[in-house]
Amino acid sequence: MKRHDLTDEEWARLEPLLPVNAVQGARWNDHRTVINGIFFRTRTSCPWRDRPPCYGKWKTVYNRHRRWSLDGTWERILDGLRAGCDEAEGEDWTVSADSTVVRAHQHAAGARHSGGRHPFKGADKDHERVTSGREALGRSRGGLSTKIHLVADRRCRPIARTTSPGQHADCPKFIPLLESIRILRRGVGRPRKRPARAMADKAYSSRANRRYLRRRGIKAVIPVKKDQQANRKNQGSKGGRPPIFDREAYRERNTVERCVNKLRQHRAVAIRYDKRERIYQGAIDVASIRIWLRHPVT
Repeated sequence: MKRHDLTDEEWARLEPLLPVNAVQGARWNDHRTVINGIFFRTRTSCPWRDRPPCYGKWKTVYNRHRRWSLDGTWERILDGLRAGCDEAEGEDWTVSADSTVVRAHQHAAGARHSGGRHPFKGADKDHERVTSGREALGRSRGGLSTKIHLVADRRCRPIARTTSPGQHADCPKFIPLLESIRILRRGVGRPRKRPARAMADKAYSSRANRRYLRRRGIKAVIPVKKDQQANRKNQGSKGGRPPIFDREAYRERNTVERCVNKLRQHRAVAIRYDKRERIYQGAIDVASIRIWLRHPVT
């Protein structure tokens, strides 16, 4: 067994969640061998053609990852692994939100439009491509980059993720990020979409975000920016009461930062090599699956 391959215990948890072979067409290659090849590439970030031959043909491994990234199979597997992860905390289920900027390798550039023609030629068109944010690629101080927006639980496990161009701010992505939370029940019942408490740093402090959390009955643990505090004081009684901030609970916000560190241990996540956003999101999901296999729901 290779260093990054699935153990027997991990395979026993993963196998029931995998899709069955298609009725029409050729029979799929062994799931365990191909998935081990995908895990190897995600952990080492080697080119698909350079992965060890023990995992089979490189095209088979790549096509399986591409197909499951586009049709949502990786996301469904993650939903199965996360099912019931909130039950241990019950009504006090707490999540934390943060983001991280990932440098994009030069191989991540040049994705063509669906029509097959690449319309961007020259400096002006290249600037148009970057500012449009196509394929979640943007230009920040470090060059072309992608930003991963993440929600994690108290055990540093990823709960939800979205991607955006690297220069985009964190605050506008907070609501779509929380909207993507979906924890399945291990028995009968609807998925849980509302945590009891949501923690984030000052970058997520805004009236819109706090209004959204208050409307959904979620307690906000977000510090207020100094300029917002000064603006409220300047307005006097019209500024209203300052939001309640639980400083003791805020100490646990580092769980999302530790989760980011776990994801960035996978080199195909720490540096983006994929041209398509959906394929890169699939790499993030594969890394998340590995985290959940090592820290399962008890």
